Amino acid sequence: MTDTVSIRELRVSAVIGVRDWERETEQTLVLAVDMAADVAKAAASDRISDALDYSAVAQTVTDVVTQGEFQLIETAAERVARQLLADYPLGWVRVEVAKPLSRDGYTAVVTVERGSR
Repeated sequence: MTDTVSIRELRVSAVIGVRDWERETEQTLVLAVDMAADVAKAAASDRISDALDYSAVAQTVTDVVTQGEFQLIETAAERVARQLLADYPLGWVRVEVAKPLSRDGYTAVVTVERGSR
């Protein structure tokens, strides 16, 4: 059985976009991350040391997005997924990056899945 650990509504301010004005200001991205991780050991011991540290995961996501200064949310999603798979014992990850476009009246969303469940 594969369990899922998730982080929802992680808000990260970042320089992202292709238009000139987007390169001059920070925008808030909203991320959701689902990760395949075995939670049985943590559940049995009830010790944080046996669990996936989702605070550390959230910090990794934040670091990747803020340091990247990407043009595309597709690139941000891909880089986050790649870094999480490299840094944590995960078999699979899904990363959703939402970019509210208030000027245009909608939110653009990209979701990538990497690894195998």
